[in-house]
Amino acid sequence: MKKDIILAGVGGQGILTIATIIGDAATAANLNLKQAEVHGMSQRGGDVQSNLRLSTETIYSDLIKQGAADLIISMEPMEALRYIPYINKDSWIVTSSHTFKNISNYPQEESLMEELTNFPHVAILPIEDVAKENSLPKSANVILLGMAAKYIEILSPEQLRESISRVFASKGEKIVEANLRAFDLGLQAVK
Repeated sequence: MKKDIILAGVGGQGILTIATIIGDAATAANLNLKQAEVHGMSQRGGDVQSNLRLSTETIYSDLIKQGAADLIISMEPMEALRYIPYINKDSWIVTSSHTFKNISNYPQEESLMEELTNFPHVAILPIEDVAKENSLPKSANVILLGMAAKYIEILSPEQLRESISRVFASKGEKIVEANLRAFDLGLQAVK
């Protein structure tokens, strides 16, 4: 079994944290893991992207070929659309509906949503609103990971929850509990 995931967003949104949680869970599950360098992190507000490949078999490259991604997990809808050439008819797109207008010619939100909803397998949620409504303003990224959990398939939601506990352990029990709650909110939001 394998899962090729593209992580996308804007600098400062927590894409690296999502990659860390998935990577930790994969390592604990003794899966083979390759991650392409995360691009764009040095500039807050700039685009961020990473390839994350998980498999029970040997992985020879850290890059995902066009048409081969199983899943796009995106903190920003336009960033999700940027990587459309990498998906196929069976791929899933899991994204926030909140836009981050970091360029002057940013497309109309209605056009973005219309284009996204034309794909057969898409899950969209205003994760920033969900985070604020539940007093979890810094955990929107973990809500998004919860939304994507059932589509990752090679790792179970429980394995991802255990990883969240390990990754946030040094920040204290309150932070761990907040992020577990955020993950569960995202998991429950996708039917």
